[in-house]
Amino acid sequence: MKKFQLGEFEEIVLLTVGVLYDEAYGVAIKQEIERRLGRKVSVGAMQSALRRMEKKGYLSSREGETNAKRGGKPKRYFNITAYGRKALEYSRDVRTELWNAIPEIAFDVKMA
Repeated sequence: MKKFQLGEFEEIVLLTVGVLYDEAYGVAIKQEIERRLGRKVSVGAMQSALRRMEKKGYLSSREGETNAKRGGKPKRYFNITAYGRKALEYSRDVRTELWNAIPEIAFDVKMA
């Protein structure tokens, strides 16, 4: 079922859009990922992922109000679509299935 496959970064961005719900715009998404994961996020990579997932139908977007502070440019807010939810559910289910399939003995390792 390749049609719902998400890369790791796409999945993180999509989940973060869900966490932020109605306040999911570029800077807020970037800051939330950095705060929660403790890793730097490139604006270009994030914008690229957002555009790619919108093109795939996982996200929809809308323009907010214009702001003089932003040079009259409106923020673009993102929301998860029904198709995006299915992609996230698919990722979660595949991961859960794999985790549940690992025999306990596989984790019986000694730390050196």
